[in-house]
Amino acid sequence: MGFNMQKLMKQAQKMQQDMARVQEELSNTEVEGVSGGGMVRVTANGNSEILSISIDPEIIDPEDAEMLEDMVLAAVKDALAAAAALSAEKMSSVAGGMSLPGMRF
Repeated sequence: MGFNMQKLMKQAQKMQQDMARVQEELSNTEVEGVSGGGMVRVTANGNSEILSISIDPEIIDPEDAEMLEDMVLAAVKDALAAAAALSAEKMSSVAGGMSLPGMRF
């Protein structure tokens, strides 16, 4: 059973191309985080970039800014968790076909 460097290099090149394609897909895929029963919505892309924040005017209370801050933070965390899960799923599908010593996918 010999080590085939050319085959390994082809696999690495294909994996690099696939990862670039997945990165592009992730940047064009939107996920959403919500809190307050949908009163606060945060949209992010699969690369964990926040794209927009929507706040229902009904929950804006000048006397309780802390509640709104907490709901925005919760929605951001929810969106980023969704983006991380999507990214991990997409990347594992690319990297799953190739195994190198010391690399885990």
